[in-house]
Amino acid sequence: MINRIALVIQYDGSGFSGWQNQKDFITIQGTLEKKIAELDPIRPVKVIAAGRTDSGVHASGQVVHFDSSGPIPIHKWTSALNGRLPNSIKVLEAVYVSSNWHACYSAKYRRYRYSIFNGSYPNLFLQNISWHKYRVRLDVNLMRNALSDLLGLHDFAAFQKAGSNRPNSLTTIQEVSICRSGDIVTVEIQASGFLYGMVRL
Repeated sequence: MINRIALVIQYDGSGFSGWQNQKDFITIQGTLEKKIAELDPIRPVKVIAAGRTDSGVHASGQVVHFDSSGPIPIHKWTSALNGRLPNSIKVLEAVYVSSNWHACYSAKYRRYRYSIFNGSYPNLFLQNISWHKYRVRLDVNLMRNALSDLLGLHDFAAFQKAGSNRPNSLTTIQEVSICRSGDIVTVEIQASGFLYGMVRL
């Protein structure tokens, strides 16, 4: 019997070449598939994510799914995988889902957070989780006003990298927010889906 399993995972992307499998590079997907295959060697393992992340990007609540035909019960998957995965990848939860449920196509939203360190000089202890940007002190109120125009359904073709296979460039931005805490400016954006390279651009 084949069961579809959904996982909620976290990862520190610093040492990985992004989510997607790439020949001769270490990726989150490749690492996860290898460790699942150790537990369920009966069939080839293919892990599908709600969204792909680029090199160096972290995830706090990435959702993925895979099909399993092995004997491991669902309540054992989290500890079994965490005992094999590197410290930079952690499984938070494992649940059975229906065979037609899909981590990417069934997702209701994706959410990105960008942390900008807006201090005069880089901070050693924040360099792996923030982007150092300083010419002037950023005006959060001006940025907030600009971001508000993104809300709703718009054509974001100007923010799409070449190579996308999507049939159109329409996307609904559901929520945007920006706040400052000391020298750290945090921008969050949530949408039904994002175009290829859209948030970074």
